Amino acid sequence: MEPCEKVPQCSNCSDIFQKLRPNISAVIVSKHFSHDYPGFNAALIIDCNHAYFRHLHKFEESIEGNHIFRAVSSHAHIVYAIDKQNRLVFLRAFKNFNEYKKFLNNKKQILEIIDHA
Repeated sequence: MEPCEKVPQCSNCSDIFQKLRPNISAVIVSKHFSHDYPGFNAALIIDCNHAYFRHLHKFEESIEGNHIFRAVSSHAHIVYAIDKQNRLVFLRAFKNFNEYKKFLNNKKQILEIIDHA
């Protein structure tokens, strides 16, 4: 994947995502994510399209070498990861912030979704 040049519309991208993006080897949409947000266009996140998001590539944390990110649109909190194999894995999407926070605290579930991707 081509590196994204950090221009003004990329100003809220995390440095970690910018560093990992050129090494992404595959894009995987989990079954959970497909159920949470049917018809979502993953290219909007992959191509760093900030027009659709209030926040994009916000780094949340690393869990056992997997880097967890979040994008926020007017419709959802989209949680995705770049795993140890450099795959971009879409994990879940939540309309409710409290559900998103609860999911982020469930490290076991996050790792299970990544492992089964």
